[in-house]
Amino acid sequence: QLQASGGGLVQAGGSLRLSCAASGRTVSSFTVGWFRQAAGKEREFVGFISWTGSDPYYADSVKDRFTISADNAKNAVYLQMNSVNPEDTATYYCAADIIGHGSRGSRDYQYWGQGTEVTVSS
Repeated sequence: QLQASGGGLVQAGGSLRLSCAASGRTVSSFTVGWFRQAAGKEREFVGFISWTGSDPYYADSVKDRFTISADNAKNAVYLQMNSVNPEDTATYYCAADIIGHGSRGSRDYQYWGQGTEVTVSS
């Protein structure tokens, strides 16, 4: 089970950190992906961190601004969002892929959290 939290209202250029808490299985044993969905748009890949220990992978739209990290002791994964802009406004979801090594495709993730809303004001 996954639960995302940390969303809210932030000004453009600011920062926000989202959390994804896992239960039932340690985050070090599966891949956690972050996706987002803006109103009226399709769900978009943001990035993932793989259980293999390889470096996190990011979509071009957030690369160099967002950072994904894991805290095995807290069994949580984080999405640090820096230099946000209004285009980052969306509901953010974390998802677990317990089979693969990481994917950009939402269909490759078996378990999803409930989402947390992020609004960036200009």
